[in-house]
Amino acid sequence: MKKKSLKVVTFLFATFANLSFAQTVSAETTKTLTVIVNGLRNRNGQVCMRIYSSQQGFPLDDTSEVQAACTQITESSVTKRFYGLKPGTYAVAVLHDEYGDHKLHKDLLGIPQEGFGISNNPNVSVQTGTPKFKEASFSLKQDKTIRIIMKYSLDK
Repeated sequence: MKKKSLKVVTFLFATFANLSFAQTVSAETTKTLTVIVNGLRNRNGQVCMRIYSSQQGFPLDDTSEVQAACTQITESSVTKRFYGLKPGTYAVAVLHDEYGDHKLHKDLLGIPQEGFGISNNPNVSVQTGTPKFKEASFSLKQDKTIRIIMKYSLDK
């Protein structure tokens, strides 16, 4: 009888060990993205950031937004960490929301009246138009820090 009990215990232990190992192996590790925004012209309002995983909605709409957050401005730069991102390709759009309404104010011609920034800091001008996801995207395979320079006018 003791031999049979020992076999059952051994079987149960092996089964639970395999289940535990399977959960550990299948759990996908997530990454942390740190976004540093430099060049804020004042401390009014807040800085809002959106992380995108595709061109859809980038950079003005939340259609493919993966994470978003706003943070108060206390210095001429702001740092925000985003946790739990799966490895992949992302782009970040930033708004200096001086009015606190979570919108990018534009003039009649569609030119931004508040500060904005895009990952990879691409040129934004009348000729280039709004940057595409491909221009702003980067690969996130491990924890990463990116720097975005705030713009308050279009590039020449």
